[in-house]
Amino acid sequence: MSKFTHSVKLDKDKCCGCTTCVKRCPTEAIRVRGGKAIIISERCIDCGECIRVCPHHAKKAVVDSLDIIHKYEYTIALPAPSFYAQFSGLRDRNVLLTALKKIGFDEVFEVSAGAEAVSRATMMDLNYERVELPVISCACPAVVRIIRTRFPSLLPHLLQYRTPMDVSARWAKKIAMEKTGLPKEKIGCIFISPCPAKSTSTKMPLGEYESYVDGVVSMSELYPVLQPKLKDITDPEFLAFSSATGVSWAKSGGEALASQALCNLAADGIENVISVLEALEDDRIHQAQFIELNGCIGGCVGGALTVENTYIAKSRLVHIMNTITPTRKLEGTPDDEIMKEDFPITYEPYMLLDSDMGRAMEKLARIEEQVKRLSGKDCGACGAPTCRALAEDIINGYGKEEQCVFLLREKLEKLLEEKEEQNKEEGKESEGKGTEG
Repeated sequence: MSKFTHSVKLDKDKCCGCTTCVKRCPTEAIRVRGGKAIIISERCIDCGECIRVCPHHAKKAVVDSLDIIHKYEYTIALPAPSFYAQFSGLRDRNVLLTALKKIGFDEVFEVSAGAEAVSRATMMDLNYERVELPVISCACPAVVRIIRTRFPSLLPHLLQYRTPMDVSARWAKKIAMEKTGLPKEKIGCIFISPCPAKSTSTKMPLGEYESYVDGVVSMSELYPVLQPKLKDITDPEFLAFSSATGVSWAKSGGEALASQALCNLAADGIENVISVLEALEDDRIHQAQFIELNGCIGGCVGGALTVENTYIAKSRLVHIMNTITPTRKLEGTPDDEIMKEDFPITYEPYMLLDSDMGRAMEKLARIEEQVKRLSGKDCGACGAPTCRALAEDIINGYGKEEQCVFLLREKLEKLLEEKEEQNKEEGKESEGKGTEG
């Protein structure tokens, strides 16, 4: 398997090469070449921003269809806490969780319970000073991908626990195996996801040998299936067991508050996340003990696979948190095998100029010279997000100077001037021959 696996894909038939995605991609992973967008695998972090902004719907998330529930003898729905905020007028989580069983799931396990478990463990680590401060949350796969490729010095600060999704999948399977007697291969854990990055993390898990999540279904696909069923459920099962602490993870700042750190910092939106990571790398953040970073604006409620407006969803989530009363108790608590990562996440460089340091430095110098030749306007008309990105493409053999419309215009103007001079010279020669005759 490639070291860079992705869930964000391009539908070339719908792409018209408008460069909207090029300008908005936070990692400069998209170019327009030959009138179509292309995604540079090494740079893409599956944040889903291109899905969100494409006016032609040419970007899509590759996730599983709901039919995946028929693949296993026993299926468990893993709804992310942001799922609750998609439904208007939802007064009882049990109604939604019961609806999931009505459409074919055998059991439901709240991912917010896994979030609670991670929050408790984090709080203990901070209290007993067992971690290197500041601690950086590892819940957002898009953020973790940025850190492992661009900020390797910050890797020791990453929280060494699995994500709530992975904790919940392992925890749910353990309970289901004891309950049913089935082996884990015949039990399917299906995550209901707000974003493509989480789907990618199940196919290319970071910090663990394998993911216990067997499938990922988007919230946008499940919403129209469940919405009409909610009004028919008058006597829901008691399936909810997590508290407001776990549900709060769905919005930016929820995890940070749940950690109970004396000083925390929460940032959302991938550009803001990168800015915080740069400040942390430059040693400009001193007070924060815990740093929560979410790639999507507003947190997971702003994911590219959700259906509700981010701010409306946040408002609903706060209301849900204020009225939560767990209706059942979960047996036992997750152990280290469920909670802890299998191994630390390591540095994975991307877009190296060259494996040889000498040649890399030579290329860097050529890139700097090439940048000076370009307009510096960062207009995006060349199909690259910035002039520097185009310069890198040119030196690496992926682009040409002629793609810069300003350089092209200069060359055309120069050719026209030369042609005019040539015509003048030819005219003078013709006049001279006429005089001689």
